[in-house]
Amino acid sequence: MMMNFGQKRWMIIFSLILVIAGKGFSQTLDLKDAQIICFEKNDKHLLKALTVLQEEVKNRSGIHLPVNKKWKQKEGSVIAVGIEGQIEKFPTAYQKIVASLAPINSEGYKIAVSKSSKTVLVIGNDARGVLYGIGKLLRKMEIRPGQILVPDDLKIASSPVYPIRGHQLGYRPKTNAYDAFTPEMFDQYIRDLAIFGANSIEIMPPRTDDDFTSVHMKLPAIKMIAEQSKICDSYGLDVWMWYPNMGEDYVHADSIKKELDERREVFKAVPRLDDLFVPGGDPGDLEPDILFDWLEKEAEVLLEYHPNAKIWVSPQVFRPNQAWFDAFYSRVNKKYPWFGGVVFGPWIKTPIQEIRRIVAPEIPIRRYPDITHSLSCQYPIPNWDLAYAITLGRECINPRPTDEKMIHNALDEFAQGSISYSEGTNDDVNKIIWSDMDWNPETPVIETLRDYARYFISPDFTESAAQGIMALERNIQGPLLTNTGVMNTLYQWQEMEKYASEKMLSNFRFQEGLIRAYFDAYEYQRLIYETNLERQATAILSQAADKGSMKAIDEARATLEKARDNKVMPELRQRCFELADSLFRSIGAQLTVEKHHAMAGRGNFIDNIDVPLNNALWLLDQLSMIEKLTDENQRLQKIEQVIQRNNPGTGGFYDSFGSPKSQERIISNLNWKQDPGGLKTPRISFGIGLQGEEWVHEVTAKGFSGKVSPISWMNQVTTLYDQPLKIRYDNLDPKSSYIIRIAYTGRFRSKMQMSADGIQVHGFIQTGKQPIYEFPVPQQALSDGKVIFQWTCGEGERGSQVSEIWLIRKQ
Repeated sequence: MMMNFGQKRWMIIFSLILVIAGKGFSQTLDLKDAQIICFEKNDKHLLKALTVLQEEVKNRSGIHLPVNKKWKQKEGSVIAVGIEGQIEKFPTAYQKIVASLAPINSEGYKIAVSKSSKTVLVIGNDARGVLYGIGKLLRKMEIRPGQILVPDDLKIASSPVYPIRGHQLGYRPKTNAYDAFTPEMFDQYIRDLAIFGANSIEIMPPRTDDDFTSVHMKLPAIKMIAEQSKICDSYGLDVWMWYPNMGEDYVHADSIKKELDERREVFKAVPRLDDLFVPGGDPGDLEPDILFDWLEKEAEVLLEYHPNAKIWVSPQVFRPNQAWFDAFYSRVNKKYPWFGGVVFGPWIKTPIQEIRRIVAPEIPIRRYPDITHSLSCQYPIPNWDLAYAITLGRECINPRPTDEKMIHNALDEFAQGSISYSEGTNDDVNKIIWSDMDWNPETPVIETLRDYARYFISPDFTESAAQGIMALERNIQGPLLTNTGVMNTLYQWQEMEKYASEKMLSNFRFQEGLIRAYFDAYEYQRLIYETNLERQATAILSQAADKGSMKAIDEARATLEKARDNKVMPELRQRCFELADSLFRSIGAQLTVEKHHAMAGRGNFIDNIDVPLNNALWLLDQLSMIEKLTDENQRLQKIEQVIQRNNPGTGGFYDSFGSPKSQERIISNLNWKQDPGGLKTPRISFGIGLQGEEWVHEVTAKGFSGKVSPISWMNQVTTLYDQPLKIRYDNLDPKSSYIIRIAYTGRFRSKMQMSADGIQVHGFIQTGKQPIYEFPVPQQALSDGKVIFQWTCGEGERGSQVSEIWLIRKQ
C-alpha cells in the first residue's frame, strides 16, 4: 500500500520519538565499523558465540563484523572477546578494566565499554560465559539497518544464580507450533533462548502420549531429536530428554526387553544427552518400587551411550496416596549412582518446600513449571474471567510477565533452577522471563521486556512493545466486563502496527502480541453486547403472561440469535483471522483446527472466537423444550422457572463461585503469592465433566450426559487432592431451617463428603453422575446464625469442586 507525503511525515516523526524513548536519552557508541578481536582458535563453543554475534548483527544491520586474531586496532571501534584468565594478550589498560569489575562465577560474564578508545570488552568466566555475555550485549544494542549502537556507559559483571535454566521443546503433534519447525527454525529458537541465558533444552522421544507424526512435520521424530541434540551441542548447551513410561508392563522380561530396545535406539540416535527426566506419572503409572527397579535397568542402557548422564524423576501421580509417596521418597533417598535428582512439576501433591525437607540435602531439585497453560494446569491465571476461559482456552498466546516472576520467586530457593514445560511458541514471553529470573531473580520484569522488545521486535519500539506486553497481561486480570483498559491495549498495539515495517509485521513475536490485542478487544465488545442481549431476552420472557408464551419465546430467541447474525465490530474478528494466517506462515503456529490443522484444545483459540459468552445456549435449549409443551399454563410456569433459576427464595442465599462476590465466602489461609500452585489453597477452575470421562480440558456448555448446561456450571471453586474446601455463611436465621442445594460440577471426577460445622451433611458422593444435590442443613450448625460448610475428598482423589450453592430458607 502506497503512503502519501503526510503519512510518511508522521511515520518519520513517530519513529524519531520511539528512538528517543528507546534510548532513554543515553549516549551511545556506534559500532558499525567495528572489528571483533578474539585470540581463541580452538574452543568450538567460544567460536560459536562469535558466530552468533556476527550473524545476529548482520541479520539486523546488514553489516558484517570481521574477526581478527591479532590486536590491530585501527581508527574504528573494537569488540574484544575472551575468557577471563586468558586475556594476557589484551592491552594492559583493558586487563585493568576487567579486573576492576566484580568477580564472576561459572557461566558468568563481564561487559565494559571504553568510550575513549571505542572498545567493548566481553569477557566470560568460560566459553558459556562468553555466549551469555554476547547475548547480553546483543540485548542492550540498538541495531538498525546500517547502524549498531551500544550504550557507552555499559558496565556489567553478572553470574547466574541457578545452574539449571532451560525449556522443553518437544517435537510432537500436541504442540501448537514445534511440530512445524525445521532444524533451522529450532537452531534459531534455541539460539534466542541462549541469548537470554538458557543453558538447557529438553527434547522428547518419538513415543509419548501423542501421535507419532503430524501433517506439519518436516522430519521423522527420531531424526529431528538428533538434530536438536546436535544444535544444542554446537552452542555448548545441556541436552535433557523427557521420557515417560508408556509401556504396559515393566515387570515381565519380554516387555522390559521391548522397552529397553526402544531406548537403546533413541539414546544412540542423539549425539549429546546430559540428563534424562522420567516422570512418575502424567503419563505413565508405576508403583515406586517397580519404577525405580525399571530406572536402574534404563540407566544401564543410557550409560552405554552417554556415560555421564543422570536420571531425574518426579513424584507425579494422578490419584496419589501416602503409601505411594512414602515408597517413592524412600527410594529417592537411597542415592543411586545413576540418580540425578527430583523434579517438581504439575500434578505433584507434595509442595516443593516439603520435598526439600523430605529428600537428603545433597539431592538436587529441579523445577518443571507449567508456563504454557492458562487453566487446568499447575499455575492457572488467578481471577480469570469465564469469557476468556471459554475463548482463549487452556493454551492461548499467554504473556504473563509479572505473574511468572512472582511464581518463580515464590519457590526458587528450594531448587537449582528450572526447565519449563512448554507446548509451543504461545508462551514465548514466559520462557524469556523464566530464563532471566533463573539467571537473576531480582531482575525487574520491565527490564526483561525492554530487552525482549529491543532485540526481538525493534529498538524503535522498545518501550511501546514492552509496555504493550504488560498491557496484555492486565487485559486478563479480573472481570472482563468492567475492564475498560482492554480497548486502550488495542489502541497501543494498533499504533505500533500502523508504523511497523514489513519485517516487523511478519515477526511472529510482534504478531503474537498483536493478535491477542485484537482478540481481547473483540471478546470484550462481544461480552458487553451479549450480556445486554441476554438481559433483553430475559425481560421479554418476563412479559410472557401478557405477550403469550409462544410470542415471548420467539422474541427472546430472535434477540439471543442477534449475537450470531449481527456480530459486533466484525473488523476486529476479521483481523484475528488474518493474523492467525500470518502466524502460521511465520512460525507454523496452529490457531485453528480446520485451516491450520491444530490439535483441538492445543492453542486453537481462534476456533472459539464466536462461542457465546452469555447463557444463550442454555436458554435456547430450555425454550426449545418449553415450546413443545401443549399447555399454555405449563409453558408459563416453565418460563418462570427459567427466569427464576438462581432465586433462593425469601431469606435465602445464592452463590455462583465464578463470581468475585461469591468468592468472598471462600476461606483461605494463604494468599496466591504464598501458594501459586494452589496445593494448599482454593482456586477457581473451569470446565464441566462428562459422564464416563476422567477429566476435561475444554470449557464448553456440554456437561454430564452431553446436554447443554447453564453457564454457571462452567467454573467452580476447587481444592486439590484431600485439601479441605471451606465456605462460610453468616447472618442466617437460627430459628429457621435451611435446605442446601449444591451444583457439583467440575473438570474431573472425585469422591467428596460434606459437613456443616463438623456435622456431616452427606457422605462420600461420586461426582460426575448428576449435577444437583439437595440436603437439609443440620439444625445444630445453625444455632449461632453462622455456618462453615466443608468438603473433603478421600485419599487418592483429585479434589473438591463446587460451582453453585442455594441456601433455601424453609418457613
